[in-house]
Amino acid sequence: MTPGRPVPPPLAKPLPDLTEDTTDYAETTAPGPRLAAAYGSTASDSGLVPLTVARRAPKDDDVEIAIEFCGVCHSDVHATRGEWGNPNYPLIPGHEIVGRVSRVGSAVDDFTPGDLVGVGCLVDSCRECDSCLDGLEQYCENGMTGTYGSKDRRNGDATTQGGYATSVVVDRRYVLHVPESLDPAAAAPLLCAGITTYSPLRHFDVEEGDVVGVVGLGGLGHMAVKLAKAMGAEVKVFTTSESKIAAARDLGADDVILSRDEAAMRAANRSIDVIIDTVAAPHDLNPYFRTLRVDGALFQLGLPSGDMPPVNPGALIRRRIAYAGSLIGGIAETQEMLDFCAEHGVTSDVEVVRADQLNEAYDRMVAGDVKYRFVLDTSTLGTPSERADA
Repeated sequence: MTPGRPVPPPLAKPLPDLTEDTTDYAETTAPGPRLAAAYGSTASDSGLVPLTVARRAPKDDDVEIAIEFCGVCHSDVHATRGEWGNPNYPLIPGHEIVGRVSRVGSAVDDFTPGDLVGVGCLVDSCRECDSCLDGLEQYCENGMTGTYGSKDRRNGDATTQGGYATSVVVDRRYVLHVPESLDPAAAAPLLCAGITTYSPLRHFDVEEGDVVGVVGLGGLGHMAVKLAKAMGAEVKVFTTSESKIAAARDLGADDVILSRDEAAMRAANRSIDVIIDTVAAPHDLNPYFRTLRVDGALFQLGLPSGDMPPVNPGALIRRRIAYAGSLIGGIAETQEMLDFCAEHGVTSDVEVVRADQLNEAYDRMVAGDVKYRFVLDTSTLGTPSERADA
């Protein structure tokens, strides 16, 4: 394993600031904005309700997508319920989008109508900073534009609206080719949970002979197990629940360690190269550091809701251990991940839900009652009304 593996080159070079662009796009692209049926929230306590969203007409570099499936992420719950601040309502969530191209702008030559495509957690970035030029758009130094709830600087500062809808329009640079061999519903969560776990594994160039530890076995954790196994690694899952031992083994884990069992944790001492920690609740990391070998690393992917117990610096110093975080992945790396998953037959384990089941799905997800991701079938959204809500 080689720490610090370079990311793939970016897909796009910087463009001029389009906020000053006065081109009459109506003359150069397929005409007309469209209304899309959607589900979203109108207040922090409204739950998800039927809405209609106006999608812009494709500009020269835009791709319009008829959405077929959209993964349901825990981030969607936090955002729609106002748990990460006060968003601009109405808010349509969803950043795990898979569908078919329906229209393209006049300058688009890498997508054609009918292509199976995806959109993940970002739909724009500045395209000029060092991070963007290095293919790390998720770390854009001027702030990436999220798929929902962000200010769209190139389109009049409108609030972006996500994939719980029947269509979306996105700049081609942030649209991904989804291999036809992947089941579209099971591929949707790859665009968040998949790339979030793939990126740190590839950053350390995990390969055959390496040992990967996975802390937590939810939406992120189950993808970490599948991807690490596909890379040839031995995988050990840490869990606090005996009920998850069989599930971890069913996913391909070579060993399952009960983190509450002190003897089992001692037996795992110095046995792991990389740990992917997916737990979003405060927990003590020091016992996990002791399971790492010299030059090992622990990647924190779950964002805890409260303060974490202090890290013992001595545990890091004595074995030159790295403690790091990681955020989704850049566009080129996400495409690499999709192609890798197609090559190795990796998808998410999903439960497909109708639009009228979304509020129940949110409650079940908060309770941990899903194996392992919900996915919305957008054909159940119905038809848009005659006037846009968002």
